Amino acid sequence: MPKTYDRDLIGYADQPPDPQWPGGKRLALNFVINYEEGSEPSIPDGDGRSEQALTEIAGYDFGSNQRDLAAEGMFEYGSRVGFRRLMRLFGERGMPVTIYACALALERNPASAKLIREGDCDICSHGWRWVEHWKLTEAEEREHVRKAVASLERTVGERPLGWYCRYGPSVNTRRLVVEEGGFLYDSDAYNDELPYWVQVEGKPHLVVPYTLTNNDTMFSRGGTATGGQFFEFCKDAFDLLRAEGGEEPKMMSIGLHTRVIGHPGRAAGLARLLDYVGGFDDVWICKRLEIARHWHAHHPPAS
Repeated sequence: MPKTYDRDLIGYADQPPDPQWPGGKRLALNFVINYEEGSEPSIPDGDGRSEQALTEIAGYDFGSNQRDLAAEGMFEYGSRVGFRRLMRLFGERGMPVTIYACALALERNPASAKLIREGDCDICSHGWRWVEHWKLTEAEEREHVRKAVASLERTVGERPLGWYCRYGPSVNTRRLVVEEGGFLYDSDAYNDELPYWVQVEGKPHLVVPYTLTNNDTMFSRGGTATGGQFFEFCKDAFDLLRAEGGEEPKMMSIGLHTRVIGHPGRAAGLARLLDYVGGFDDVWICKRLEIARHWHAHHPPAS
């Protein structure tokens, strides 16, 4: 048996805190748009392969050192078309959205950066590039964190206050994020429905958990085929959490990708979902940064 076991399998258990969401809301609901296109592994960037994750052909082996122009085009659809469609859907309804922003992707699309600056958005850094952080050395990852902060300051006009890796962090990520400083939270966790504090190198650090469940990745996993199915699944999760929120208010995240749900047949399901959740006055539809700031103010770390 290992001498140390650093996983927390208990969490809040049967004593979750009352989040005290603004206005006594039952549920804090946060929508996230992952903006990754142009930062993924690619032959033009010298990576030796074309990325296929979360595309229409995920799982097809094109081979190494072969440029997959089809996969590249599917990524490009997200930045050329899908992102503008999603921003329009949120903008028409006056709903805020969090952008998980890969820094290099926004460097390569000033028009998208401008939409973010002008929209009702907050930025959470999704890394310098959309790469597997667990494959980076500690020095490489430290440099990726630094470059992401500096790049996003230039493109969107302010530094990111949140952090989220591609899929999962390395064993060093959270420590390096705290080491860099200036972050109010990270979302490299899938283990709860409320924010919580951890200790990193003796310092309190806030975790705002994310989800790959209420997420359009379900299309790429093959379990969901239509926008209607996406709507029904997320509606069921929303309804249950809102019902539970009468006794124990919760948080809900919904993850979106421009090259996935940005296609019209899927975006129609998202539009139905936005109209549905917007019909409840006991739900706080908010930015991720607002959740983090609320937790800092109302649930500071224990001394």
